[in-house]
Amino acid sequence: MTGGAGCPARHKTSVHTPCLGRGGWPRGPGDPGSSPSFAPSCWVALGEPLLPGQRPAAPSRQGGREGQAGARALGFPAGFCQKASPAALLPAGILPVCHPLFALATEDLKCWFPPNHLFTVDNSSCQVVVYRIRCLRTPCPRSLRWCISGAGAVLDCPTINYLFAQSRSDFISGRMEGALSLQMQEECLSLAVLDMLRMVKERKWSLEEIFSSVSYKSCVPETLRHQIQQQSFLTRKRIRRKFHKSLRKLSGCQTDDCALKLKYLIDLEKLERTWVEESFPVRAPSAGERGQEGQRIIHSRQPFCDFPEIADISIKQASRDSSPVENRIVTVTKTDNRILEVEFLTLQEALSFVSLIDGYYRLTADAHHYFCKAVAPPRLLENVENQCHGPIRSEFAAKKLAVSDEGAYLLRRSPQDFDSYLLTTCFGRDYKGCLIQRDKTGSYSLSGVARRFCSLQELLHTYQNCALHADGVALRLGTCCPPRPKEKSNLLIVRGSCYQVPSSPSAPRRSTNQMTFHKIQPENLTMCENLGQGSFTKIYRGIKRDQEDEECHETEVLLKVMDGSHGNWSESFLEAASIMSQISHKHLVLLYGVSIKESSIMVQEYVRFGALDIYLKKNQAGGKVTASWKLEVAKQLAYALNFLEDKKIVHGNISAKKVLLAREGDAASGSPPFIKLSDPGVSLAMLTKEMLIDRIPWVAPECISDPKNLKLESDKWSFGATMWEIFSGGTMPTSALEPLSKLQFYQNSLQLPAPKWMELATLITQCMDYQPGWRPSFRAIIRDLNSLITSDYELLSDLSPSELPAKDGFWGYVTSPACQDPAIFEERHLKYMCVLGKGNFGSVELCRYDPLDDSTGELVAVKRLQQSSAEQLLDFEREIAILRSLHSDFIVKYRGVCYSLGRRSLRLVMEYLPKGCLREYLQKNQERLDHKRLLLYAWQICKGMEYLGSQRYVHRDLASRNILVENETHVKIGDFGLAKLLPQDKEYYVVREPGQSPVFWYAPESLSDNVFSRESDVWSFGVVLYELFTYSNRSQSPSEVRPLAAASPKGSVSREIAKHPHDPLSLQCWMPQKV
Repeated sequence: MTGGAGCPARHKTSVHTPCLGRGGWPRGPGDPGSSPSFAPSCWVALGEPLLPGQRPAAPSRQGGREGQAGARALGFPAGFCQKASPAALLPAGILPVCHPLFALATEDLKCWFPPNHLFTVDNSSCQVVVYRIRCLRTPCPRSLRWCISGAGAVLDCPTINYLFAQSRSDFISGRMEGALSLQMQEECLSLAVLDMLRMVKERKWSLEEIFSSVSYKSCVPETLRHQIQQQSFLTRKRIRRKFHKSLRKLSGCQTDDCALKLKYLIDLEKLERTWVEESFPVRAPSAGERGQEGQRIIHSRQPFCDFPEIADISIKQASRDSSPVENRIVTVTKTDNRILEVEFLTLQEALSFVSLIDGYYRLTADAHHYFCKAVAPPRLLENVENQCHGPIRSEFAAKKLAVSDEGAYLLRRSPQDFDSYLLTTCFGRDYKGCLIQRDKTGSYSLSGVARRFCSLQELLHTYQNCALHADGVALRLGTCCPPRPKEKSNLLIVRGSCYQVPSSPSAPRRSTNQMTFHKIQPENLTMCENLGQGSFTKIYRGIKRDQEDEECHETEVLLKVMDGSHGNWSESFLEAASIMSQISHKHLVLLYGVSIKESSIMVQEYVRFGALDIYLKKNQAGGKVTASWKLEVAKQLAYALNFLEDKKIVHGNISAKKVLLAREGDAASGSPPFIKLSDPGVSLAMLTKEMLIDRIPWVAPECISDPKNLKLESDKWSFGATMWEIFSGGTMPTSALEPLSKLQFYQNSLQLPAPKWMELATLITQCMDYQPGWRPSFRAIIRDLNSLITSDYELLSDLSPSELPAKDGFWGYVTSPACQDPAIFEERHLKYMCVLGKGNFGSVELCRYDPLDDSTGELVAVKRLQQSSAEQLLDFEREIAILRSLHSDFIVKYRGVCYSLGRRSLRLVMEYLPKGCLREYLQKNQERLDHKRLLLYAWQICKGMEYLGSQRYVHRDLASRNILVENETHVKIGDFGLAKLLPQDKEYYVVREPGQSPVFWYAPESLSDNVFSRESDVWSFGVVLYELFTYSNRSQSPSEVRPLAAASPKGSVSREIAKHPHDPLSLQCWMPQKV
C-alpha cells in the first residue's frame, strides 16, 4: 500500500497490533488487563487522528507508539506498503507460510482489500482497517498440508492462537448474527466452558481463581448475556451452578490449550456456519446491459465449481446504453469452459471477491499463480520475476533438485523470515545452502559477505560467472529450477481424505488392448470428396449413418484414413483416437469413433471452415481478421490446452493447421469466432528425427534430441509458435528453410522475428523459452492474453510480426513466406481426385492443389513411386532434375515437388493435360483425325525431341503412351523416368542393368548391347509414327508386330508399314545406325 499523490510528506500511517497475553495470543474481552471494546486483531489506522477525537501516544524508543487499550502502535511513513514488511503487520510467531491466510479489511468487515490495494489518505481523513485471517477461518480436521511423507498441520500454534482470538472476539462481541434458540443458547454456554477451561490451562490457575476473576457471562455473546440478565435470580444461579459443575467435570481433561482452541473453533463453526462464509450481492449482467436498473440480486447457492477447476477470472467494466458505468462484470471460467458471469455494484466489491477466489486457488491448487494483476500479491510478483519459490520446506527443495544436474539451484523464500531467501544448490549427491538477506535499503547480500547487490537477479548472475563458497566448498551456479504449475509443496492444502503422493505429470502410453473408442462399421460410412492429406492420412468429407428403429440418421463427418502402408504408425494413430474419445471439451474436436478394416479410419465431427492457417491466408486482407479476432482465437486455444494440461495430457502437435474454425464470428453483432483443436495424430515419440526437423518451429527444441521425453512444457512452445503464426496471417518464415537450416535455427537458440506489439512479443518469447521449466502455464498464458485485450489494442493498425532482421544475420538467408519457392507443394493441400495411370514403378494421380481450401486451386498431375527404395528414390530424383531443367512448349511442364513429413517420400508435380495420353486419344478420335492433324502431332513430337537432344538427353521411352494431349492441336512429351544425360565425351550411353524396358520401341543396338543415343530415340520416333498412322490400333501395336523385336529392321515390318502413305519417313527412322 502506498500513499497517494495528495498525501503530505510529513504524514504518518499508524499500524496497531494487540498486546499478547500469556501464551502468545492477543488479549480480548474477558481477559484481565484488556479493554472490553478492543477486538484482538491487527489495526492499521490510515490518517491522523487515529480515532475521531483521539490522538495516538508519542513514539516509543522502538519506533512505535503505546496506544489505548494496551495496543502497540508502529509508525510508518505515508509511503508504507504492505508488501514491504508483512512482519510489521503480523503478530510475533506467525510464519511466512501462513501469511497468505491474512488480509486487510474495513473495521466493519464489509469490504476486504486485495493484497496490492493502494491506500490514499490526507490530513482531513482517517481510515481504520483491520488485519485478520480471511482464508480458512475454521480449522478442518480433514485438511492437511502436503508433506513428502505423512501429513502436516494446516495451521501452526501462533496462527491458531490468532485465529482463536479473532473468532472469540467476533463471537463475544456479537459480530455473528442469528436468533438464539434454546439449543443455540446451550451450545454458546458449552463454548464458554471450553473458553474458561482454556484460561485455566493457559494461565495455570485453579478453578477457584478463575471463578473469582472471570464471569462466565464474559465468554458468551452480548445477546445471550442480555437474555440471561433478564432471567430471575434463581434461574441465573442454576445456570451458573450448572456451568461450574461442567467446568469442574472437564478440568481433569489431559489436553493442552492449543487443542482446546481447535475444539472451540470447530464447535463455533457448527453453531453458526455463516460466520466463516462471505457473501456478495450480485446480479445477472444481462439485466444491466438491457438498461434494467432493477436490483436483480441473485440468491442462488448452487455450487459452481471447486477452486482447482477454475481456469480463468476476468474483470471488465459494465456499460449501460454503450456508456461505461461503475459496475463491474466478473467472469469465472472453468476448465471445461463453462462460465459464471455476475455483475458487482462497485469495483471494490468485485476486487474483494476476485482476491478471495485468487487466494483460495493458491492455497488449494497452485501456490505460484494469480488470475489477474488487479489482485496480484506484490510478493508473488517478485517471486515470479525472480523465478523464486515461496517458503517451501527444505525436503521439497531437495526432492526437486534430486533429478537435476550438477550446479542446478533453487531459490526460495525463507520459511522463518519475511526478508530472507535460501539458495539451495545441487552438489553431487549432496545439497548446499546459502542464506540471502535483504536489508532495509532493499539491497541483497549473501550471509557473511559484505558485497551488496541491487537485485536478486544481479546476485544470481554474478555467482553464475564466479565461484560461490558454501560450507567450505566452491560452487558455480548452473541452471535454475523455477516453480512449476501446480507443484506440490507445503504451501498447498489438501482437503478431505484424499492425501496421496504427487504423481508424475506425464500420461502413460496405453497398449493396444487397453485402447478405448467406439467402433464404427465400414458399411455405415460413405466417403465423399477428398479434402487433402495429412502426414500419414488422406482426409475426406464423409457421411456417417446411424440406424435407430426404422429411422436412419445421417451426420456429416471428417474421415482420416490411414492405409496399410503406414502400419508402423497405426498403433500411435489409434492411441490418439483412444485419448480423444475419452475427453470432452467444447474447443476440442469431437471423435465419433474408429473404423478398422483394410485401413484405420478416424471419424470426427466435420468443422465447417477448416484449418485456421488457410482461413487466415484467405481473409487477412479482407478486414474480417482483426486483432481482437486473433486474440479470441488464441485464448480459446489456450483454454483447450489448459484443459489438457490439467488432465496431464500432452498434445504434441499444435499448429494453426491443427486448429479448425467452426464459426467465423461477426464483430458487428458481437459474435466471436469459435475454434476446435484437432487430434494430435501420430505421437512425436514415433517420428524419425527428419520428420521432427520438418516440424520446426512448432515442435519444441528438447523434442528434437529426445522425442520420447515428451512433456507438458512442449505444448507451451508449440502454442507460442502457433500464436506467432496466427498474428502473421498463417505464414511461417522457417517454411522456406532446408532441414539443415531449420536445425541450425534451434542449435543457435534463435527466435522468430518479434511482433511489433511488444506485450504480444513478450508472451510469445516466454512460451518459446529454450528452458522448458521457464515456460508459463496455460492458466498464466490465459491471464496474460486477458491483459492484452484492452480498449486500445484495435488502434494498432498492423500487429503482424516485424520484417525479417538485417540481411547479415540468420534471416538474411531466408526468403519471405510470401516469396516462398512456388515449386514446393505442401502435401496437405493436394486433394486427390483420381488415378490417371499406373506403371511398373509408379502411378500418376490427378490432384487439385488447393492452398485456400475453396476448390479454386490448380489441377495438377502428381507422380509418385509405388515403392521407395533408396535406388528408386535416387532415379526418381534424377527424373525430377531432368524435367526441371527442360523448357519447351512440346515437353510437359514441371510444376514442382511435394515432400512428405521428414522428406521420407517425394512426389513430382506436373502440369495436368486433360486429354490424356496420345494412344488412347487416337483410339477414341480416329474419325476426327485426318493425316494433316497426325502430321502436326508428329512435327510437335519431333520438335520436342530435337530440343531434348540439344540438351544432351536421351529419352529412352518415347511411345504414344508417353505423349500427352493438351488439346486437339497440341501434344507434349512426358515421362522421363528412363531418360539419361549423355556424358560430355561420348555420344551414347550404356545401361548396365536395363531391367524392365519397352523393348518393342527399342532400336536394335539398344536390344543387343544396351547402347542408347539420340539415334536410338530416332528409332523410337519411327515407332511412334507407326502408332500415329495406325491410330494405335491394338491389333497393329508394336508389341503385336513380332518382327520389330528381331535384329533386322526390315522384312515384314516394311510390308506392314507399306500400307500407309508416309512409310518412307518411318523407314528412314529405322535405317541401320551409322558407325
